[in-house]
Amino acid sequence: MKEQITKARKATKSIFLVCGLGISSWAPMVPYAKERLGLNNADLGLLLLLLGGGAISMMPVSGILAHRYGTRIVIRYAALIMALTLPLLLLISSPVWMGLALFIFGSAVGVVDVAMNSHGVQVQNASDKPIMSALHGLFSVGGLFGSLGLGFLMKAGLSPVTAAICIAVLLVGIVFWNYRFLLDDRKEKELIRQFSVSAKDQNVKSFSWLKASVLFLGLMCFSSFLSEGAMLDWSAVFLSENKGVNPELAGVGYACFSVAMAIMRLLGDGIVSRLAGKTVVTVGAIIAASGLFLAVFSPWVFASLLGFVLLGIGAANIVPVFFSEGGRLKDVPATIAIPVISTMGYAGQLAGPALLGFIAYHFSLNAAFLFIAGLLLMVAITYGLRKQKAG
Repeated sequence: MKEQITKARKATKSIFLVCGLGISSWAPMVPYAKERLGLNNADLGLLLLLLGGGAISMMPVSGILAHRYGTRIVIRYAALIMALTLPLLLLISSPVWMGLALFIFGSAVGVVDVAMNSHGVQVQNASDKPIMSALHGLFSVGGLFGSLGLGFLMKAGLSPVTAAICIAVLLVGIVFWNYRFLLDDRKEKELIRQFSVSAKDQNVKSFSWLKASVLFLGLMCFSSFLSEGAMLDWSAVFLSENKGVNPELAGVGYACFSVAMAIMRLLGDGIVSRLAGKTVVTVGAIIAASGLFLAVFSPWVFASLLGFVLLGIGAANIVPVFFSEGGRLKDVPATIAIPVISTMGYAGQLAGPALLGFIAYHFSLNAAFLFIAGLLLMVAITYGLRKQKAG
């Protein structure tokens, strides 16, 4: 049994790596797709919205499929669709078909994301020690390598399409090699009965996701994910317009944030095992908010970059704690709670930056960043004062 869980833990880490590699491999393809399709920035923005829309719309469906068939099967087929769609994004020459392909690609990513988090929670419960931070850390590592991998292969002499096919083959190989080590449906149901839902409650009510505990964690994830989306979409603009950084160097802010977050997530399980999850969230949210205050009010660029590092350090392990708690809620199985929490969280990451743009337009970008800091402080206060109880 112990050996089975050890193998499942390693296999689950590989799936998180695959998901990070898959979604980030699309980033360096964007300029090629834009040029081939002859798109302007507005049209490209609409196409990219379809990718996020696909992910958000399929996350709840992923929970239904995982609850019925088990997360292992869902991961296998969704990851296969993700990998097979990836090279097509460099071949399609019609904006309409590209929009459909991006929606399918985003849908596959969303399904894999929810299923792997649900699976990771069950493996963590069986392991009796925290692993969610390391799992999310490997997703971040996959993101860093994926964004560089396509360029490296092309630098080695491969065409963009051939490079994308190589990445797709790698993704499929990793998934199918590790599939046999993932927990099967029977084992997952045993863990759900043990940690989430009693045997008499296995016929889960349709609206069990409406429980206050699930929606609370979803709102907390929304606020936390919004800070990540803000760094991705607004950090370069902030440094360029508010701190006078040259546009070609403005991306260093997101790089500082990403590296700090990846490192802290890889170290996070040791921190979570020593401290209570509530401490990790409250202290982390305060550190993250302090980083944004430093970035906004400091007149020095270096101090602003330090603020982004503090944001990455503080926010890194907040979401893994929320997912871990979501997998232990009484009377709500992880295959139902995790999709709801994930959907609400990623809504913050995808739709949140648009909200920040509205605030920046009517007030200032500094005000938008301070709004995020306020949300993080709200997370620290509400989660810190909340009495954690089942259901």
